[in-house]
Parts: sequence; structure tokens; C-alpha cells
Amino acid sequence: MPIEAQEPPHDADLSIGAAFLAESRQTLAGSLKKIVNCFTQLDDEDLWWRQHESHNSIQNVVLHLCGNVRQWIVHGVGGEPDVRHRPNEFSDRQPLAKAELLARLQGTLTQADRVLAGLPPERLLDARRIQGFETTVLAAIFDSVSHFVGHAHQIVYITRLRLGDAYRFQWEPADAEQGA
Repeated sequence: MPIEAQEPPHDADLSIGAAFLAESRQTLAGSLKKIVNCFTQLDDEDLWWRQHESHNSIQNVVLHLCGNVRQWIVHGVGGEPDVRHRPNEFSDRQPLAKAELLARLQGTLTQADRVLAGLPPERLLDARRIQGFETTVLAAIFDSVSHFVGHAHQIVYITRLRLGDAYRFQWEPADAEQGA
């Protein structure tokens, strides 16, 4: 079902839209910090490890995150060409060095952040067709950001499986109010 044109937003809607875009950018940056924290504790070999052959390695999850963010935000919202080949994100077994994998992820998020920083809030309800789905810019961003957060937690979990009690959290509560 096609998405119909929306009425132009009011000033209050624009401030909500600007807040949504700022929060989306902050959420992606915060999730990246968690992933970087994991990478600093892992060896290259840990990035390729999978508990079972049918499970994804951290490397496959990162390739998937890059593909998703590029397709949904950089392409779908920002208008860049769609170069994603989703099946390769999961089937790739060619080991990448930790530095290269992290550079790919950081580069993808830098591109996405540029798109989000330059997006006028009044464009959030614009219709888009991404990966065969009819959606809005807002929904594309919301879905991609929440998808990123979920997989960031998956990377934390895999890292904890590899390291056990040696795992160091990126953040720990400092006082009772924070849950210490």
C-alpha cells in the first residue's frame, strides 16, 4: 500500500523531529562505543569465532550492521547508491583484521551520521522504498537504529562468551542511584 503525502509539520513537530534525529545519532554513537570496547578486549581470531557453525561470528554481525546501515540510512535516507549484498554478510568466512573491520564499521557510521546531521526534520515523514518495503524516513531510521542496538548487544554477549569473567564493561554504575 503506497504511503500518502502528509501535511507539512508544525513548529512543535520540527523540534520533536530534531530531537529524534539527535537521539538517533547519539544512540548509534553509544552502541559503537560498546562494540569498540569489545574489540579492544578481543584478538582477531575471536572475531571469527562462532559457537556453532550455523551461528554468526562477530565479523559477520559487523558486516551485517554495515550493510544494514548503508542500505537503510546512507542509501534509503541519504540517497547514495544501494550496494548491499545481504547474503554475503552472513556467508563471508574470509577473516578480516580487527583494525580493518572496525574501520569499516566506523566509516559506515560516519556516513550515516552525516546523513542524519544534514536531514531536515520536516523530511521525516517522506515516503521511501527500501529493501522492497514501503516506509517513511522516520521509520527507516528508527528500525535501523534499533537493529544496530540489538546487534551491538549480540556482540557484547559473544565477547562475554569468549572472555568469561575477564570481560570489562564499557560502563559500570558509580553510585546507588545508578545501581551500584
